[in-house]
Amino acid sequence: MLEIRVTNTLTGRKEPFRPLSPGMVKMYVCGPTVYDYTHVGHARTYVAFDAIKRYLRLRGYDVLHVQNITDIDDKIIRRGAEEGRDWREIAEEYTKDYLEALSKLRIEVHLHPRVTHHIGEIIEFIQDLIDRGYAYVSNGSVYFEVDKYPDYGALSGRFHKEEWRQEEDVLREKKKPYDFALWKRAKPGEPWWESPWGPGRPGWHIECSVMSSRYLGDRFDIHGGGQDLIFPHHENERAQSEAKVGGQWVRYWLHTGMITVHGEKMSKSLGNIVSLREVFKKWRPEVLRLWLLSAHYRSQLDFTEEGLMHTERLYERLVNTVWLLRNLLRETEPSYKLSDAGLKILRRIEEAYIGFHKAMSDDFNTPQALSHVGRLITLINKELASKPEHATVLRAYQALREVNQVLGVLDDAFKEAGIEEERFEKLVELVVKIRQKHREAKDYETADWIRSELASLGIRLMDHKDKTTWVVEPR
Repeated sequence: MLEIRVTNTLTGRKEPFRPLSPGMVKMYVCGPTVYDYTHVGHARTYVAFDAIKRYLRLRGYDVLHVQNITDIDDKIIRRGAEEGRDWREIAEEYTKDYLEALSKLRIEVHLHPRVTHHIGEIIEFIQDLIDRGYAYVSNGSVYFEVDKYPDYGALSGRFHKEEWRQEEDVLREKKKPYDFALWKRAKPGEPWWESPWGPGRPGWHIECSVMSSRYLGDRFDIHGGGQDLIFPHHENERAQSEAKVGGQWVRYWLHTGMITVHGEKMSKSLGNIVSLREVFKKWRPEVLRLWLLSAHYRSQLDFTEEGLMHTERLYERLVNTVWLLRNLLRETEPSYKLSDAGLKILRRIEEAYIGFHKAMSDDFNTPQALSHVGRLITLINKELASKPEHATVLRAYQALREVNQVLGVLDDAFKEAGIEEERFEKLVELVVKIRQKHREAKDYETADWIRSELASLGIRLMDHKDKTTWVVEPR
């Protein structure tokens, strides 16, 4: 079995992926601050970690994916004030937009905790840091004392604890300018909650430490987000969490690269933010998802119409290949024998399939994986289509369907082509009949191999006196 290797931002090295609990992966990804529409930069991160999760599941891991929603923040409050609306209305509007975008992009998140639902736990976490001597109260606010955590800067490489622009009254409250807020005292006209230190609300960084620990435990496997979050957000998260739990908090830190628009950084100041609601007016969500996977998750990706047009052509080739395989499966006669030409095609299918796995095992290299998918669909459309044999067509179909478990762009195509449960059952029945022929010929070695291969796919055979039945085991 291929070893999965990931690039850990904390160490700067590519490391073997070994989760804390064998067979189980716990993953936390920083979600949106819901004060505006979800944009392409957000989608880059969400799709990347969805593909990572899907590949880990394909390799047999159970994956628990938690992605927070920041529904109280300075930006949300400011947006509400600017529009004369309640901050909660702002948060709900853009939370709905975010969830709709995930649904269109075929992204399933297991848990979406919200900050406002965890205020009590946030207060308990902060009090624990105070009790341990890592935090202090000042004028109704609470700050993390960065100098008490000696490993600060290891994640971002910013060991000098740079200062950034702050209000003068906030600076006066701190022991050091680089200490960061865990709890912010209430300001007139802003929402607040009661706490042991007076009315206020959580700081930005504390929420992710609390909610990740609440649902994944004190230590978990993957913490993900965009590269723009490494400092100060993830650096501060790591400091406060390791101060509380004592030692390593996250095993692997993974970060996605930034989106540019025609070579320029995407930002509000430049007015080039590309919202998903605008993208979906022109492009199918499957095309956007496939385009986002066309670059390595850690690299920068430039948003252009040309790039999406190229991806749309690839998507159409994939869809057409699904239909071609449907037709070839119907037209070819089931047989467990292959010609020499069929064996050559089968070997090349396996080469593309193994190449896909090698690429995904190497730090989830989706562009390299897609190059092997391209070879596979070229092989199917040229050589396999001209010399179709049922066994090779079936193997190509299985390989493409498995690839789609990661890409997540061909679900509708498979359904529309009619290759679903009924077809699946007929294919399994065919394999069972082939196995029975081997048993009748006393070729028990091959019969046992077929049983074993089906079991690896979750299909259990039960031999009776006069027939063989099968069931699909829950996975």
